[in-house]
Amino acid sequence: MSTLLERITINPRQCGGRPCIRGMRIRVSDVLDLFAVGLSAEDILEEMPDLEADDLKASLLYASRKLNHPVLGT
Repeated sequence: MSTLLERITINPRQCGGRPCIRGMRIRVSDVLDLFAVGLSAEDILEEMPDLEADDLKASLLYASRKLNHPVLGT
């Protein structure tokens, strides 16, 4: 799984420092937004041919890891 996360890059000079896929200007949030509106993995790969199936998995894993922390002070 950790090799999947190597597909996620963060460059302060690209996309405002937001996490991107393999140095491209495709943000993790772009992939998540496409899933959120109901596109399947196959649809996304067809829509964005520069992406690979592992890029989609990496985006989901990255988001999951970022959200999986305790919330204190609620």
